[in-house]
Amino acid sequence: MKNIWILVCAFTIAASSAFAALSNDEVKRLSQAGTIISELRTAPDKGIPENIWDKAECVIVIPNLKKGAFVVGGEYGSGVMSCREKERNAWTSPVFMQIAKGSFGLQIGGEEIDLVLLAMNRTGVDKLLGDKVSLGGDASISAGPVGRTAAAATDARLTAEILSYSRSKGVFAGIDLSGGVLQPDKEALARAYGPNVTARDVVMGAQKVAALAPAAPFLNALRSESRATSGK
Repeated sequence: MKNIWILVCAFTIAASSAFAALSNDEVKRLSQAGTIISELRTAPDKGIPENIWDKAECVIVIPNLKKGAFVVGGEYGSGVMSCREKERNAWTSPVFMQIAKGSFGLQIGGEEIDLVLLAMNRTGVDKLLGDKVSLGGDASISAGPVGRTAAAATDARLTAEILSYSRSKGVFAGIDLSGGVLQPDKEALARAYGPNVTARDVVMGAQKVAALAPAAPFLNALRSESRATSGK
């Protein structure tokens, strides 16, 4: 009995250490991602169409993507990804992700947008779980249809491996991210799940990973079936 108690305590300490290892920014990222998904799921006529959402294999949320700079512009952001576990009707533990896209031009000032990416098939998912993926190069990407416009979306959009959405000032819209690079945040993954754990390990269950208590808002938002009735 004593040995069992020691094992339970050891497991609890190990799991707690994973929570404690996350930075404040990573915990905030998980909370913001949950808020974005919740608002997206209840946005009448302005959110991601339900038939598109239901087909998505994985969801990536990048809160507060920084856009624009002096002279040389670009986008950079960090976020989280979760994928469907269809056998259990659940979502996987989150994978921490990073995105970067350079651009050039006379841009003055800056803007922050919330970015949502949907991986629409297993091919797209496999590419996302690699070391890094070039959007529009390694993986096809298209600005996703919004609200009722889904019915009028072109075949090119609906056959893309990844659909992209942005939200600025409360409004969701499609966005072109061709040329961006998306990759797992290896340092954050190590803090969350331990060294040598890859994005594929987390999503595919190749290695048992500790549950992340701070991920609850994000995962609960993904599981929620609530939706504004007029947004299909």
